[in-house]
Amino acid sequence: MTSTINWRHLLLWAVFLGGLALMPQFVTRGTLRTFIFANYLAIFAMSWDVLSGRTGYVSFGHPFLIGIGAYTSAILSYRFHVPVGWSIPIAVATTMIGGTLFFLPALRIRGSYFALVTLAFMELMYQLVQVIRPDLTGGTRGISGVQTLLRGAVNNYYLSLGLMGVIAILLWSMMRTRLGTALSAIGMNEEAVEGSGLNTTKLKLFAFMVGAAVAGIGGAFYVHYLGSIAPRALFDVNFLFTIIVAALLGGASTIIGPMLGAFFLTFLLEYLRPLLPGAERYFIYGLIALLLYMYEPRGLYELFHRGRARIFGGRA
Repeated sequence: MTSTINWRHLLLWAVFLGGLALMPQFVTRGTLRTFIFANYLAIFAMSWDVLSGRTGYVSFGHPFLIGIGAYTSAILSYRFHVPVGWSIPIAVATTMIGGTLFFLPALRIRGSYFALVTLAFMELMYQLVQVIRPDLTGGTRGISGVQTLLRGAVNNYYLSLGLMGVIAILLWSMMRTRLGTALSAIGMNEEAVEGSGLNTTKLKLFAFMVGAAVAGIGGAFYVHYLGSIAPRALFDVNFLFTIIVAALLGGASTIIGPMLGAFFLTFLLEYLRPLLPGAERYFIYGLIALLLYMYEPRGLYELFHRGRARIFGGRA
């Protein structure tokens, strides 16, 4: 049975986003930049969660989709001087079309095979952007000097927050419909869903296209925030697993969970940086994430849900 959206849900969203909107009044500009990265990581984690968290088709190639959106907008705006107002929508459409052409055959396989195929796509993208038309992609060095949308930490914070908030509410609302229930059912028992007469391939394709669109949006806006793009950073394994761990640690198939996980991991990595400036901090955050996941397999969202139940006197 599909859950209804009531005033409590809307109040919680208003409190959460309203609280984040007040952050520039209380934190330093450095901390605000950390929040910006957390907002973008939340977008990437939510886009991964739409397909992998709901249907159980674990993708190891998500940076492939983010990369299509980021590179398309960067090349169009930097190389061909296309206005950003056009380059970003084109980048999102390209991500959906290009990603679908590659991933559609993979949606017919399951389990570890699907994960390996998606990982191969990410590695393929990493190699292609370095050797094919380096005059456009920048090769191994990438592209620097990409046009930025806004100046200043505060303006970029509100842009990333607004983007994350709109995406989160839209995805959360969609996943509380019968469509979201059907996608979750695929993750539990795909054969039973097929037996009920639903076309699971179309459902998975829809979930993938929605996730690809969100990844494309996040990638395009992210590159115009950084002002540069480099294949080594974008297709890094640490970046991939940070997205996946954020979704799983926060609570897969919840939309809200990946947001919580993204903020937790971003600030955890930032606070570990002075102590462990190298890659060692990824081992520490992985260990902490593992312990939290062992304590509560359903993630931070379940802890949040328990707290909400105590405040409102019941489970919504």
